[in-house]
Amino acid sequence: MNARDAQMAWLQHLAHERRASPRTLEAYRACVSAYLAFLEIHSGETVTVSALGAVTTGDLRAYLASRRGGVSPLASRSLAQALSAIRAFHRFLDKRLATPNAAIALVRGPRIKAGAPRPVSEDQARDMIAETDDGAAAPWAIARDQAVLTLLWGCGLRISEALSLKASDAPVPGSLRILGKGGKTRMAPVLPAVREAIDAYVALVPFVLEPTSSLFRATRGGPLTPRHVQATVQRLRGRLGLSERATPHALRHAFATHLLGAGADLRSIQELLGHASLTTTQRYTAVDAAGLLSAYSQAHPRA
Repeated sequence: MNARDAQMAWLQHLAHERRASPRTLEAYRACVSAYLAFLEIHSGETVTVSALGAVTTGDLRAYLASRRGGVSPLASRSLAQALSAIRAFHRFLDKRLATPNAAIALVRGPRIKAGAPRPVSEDQARDMIAETDDGAAAPWAIARDQAVLTLLWGCGLRISEALSLKASDAPVPGSLRILGKGGKTRMAPVLPAVREAIDAYVALVPFVLEPTSSLFRATRGGPLTPRHVQATVQRLRGRLGLSERATPHALRHAFATHLLGAGADLRSIQELLGHASLTTTQRYTAVDAAGLLSAYSQAHPRA
């Protein structure tokens, strides 16, 4: 078997057994394709599965160095993601195709400084939801945009999770079953304000909402796209004078930081956000601490 056949088998494994998302599959495919193309040039011949078992630390470091430079150099985070995909591919070769390579684990990726989440403030979130009317949109479209943004902030959903809701989910019950990353499901409590925003949209939408169809519709009746939500928030940034940090995902970050500031524990926030690891959720403690210090410096008479 050559390396390209092995890559195809690996992607099939990820798609059908690991239930990886289409975006994850495409990212992994691109990373490993670039890696195999480099090895073919590096060795001057078609790469076989057995040759992958003989890849040295020097070979892998040479590949990473080539991606660091060149016409389109990768940033540290992208380089680390590429290395992660290569390691996952080699783990598949070891477990499924009996082709281990201990050298792969010896190569360290670039150090990445973990960035803290960038939430919007409570007032900014309220303003974003209140100012969705651009003077040209139909009332139902304004209600739709308000409902989507309220979902992101009130339930801590990702854009893809909010837009995956079906018409059968309305009227919205006290909690929603959300299918998140990696096919993991979680229960998201629904606040009355979220329920009211969705009910207002459903009452105005001009299209027939079949139970299995998308709840949120675009102007021509098709499913609403993430790009529309991103463009809406980009327009709101300019109107409200917000920084580029004010993104749709910043509303999800705001959901977490506001809960943390109100005394919610990290484990509960982890469950509500659908994080696989508590380490991911712990990043919000840095944001909360920064907010406390800012309030202290502004309020204390000796600051």
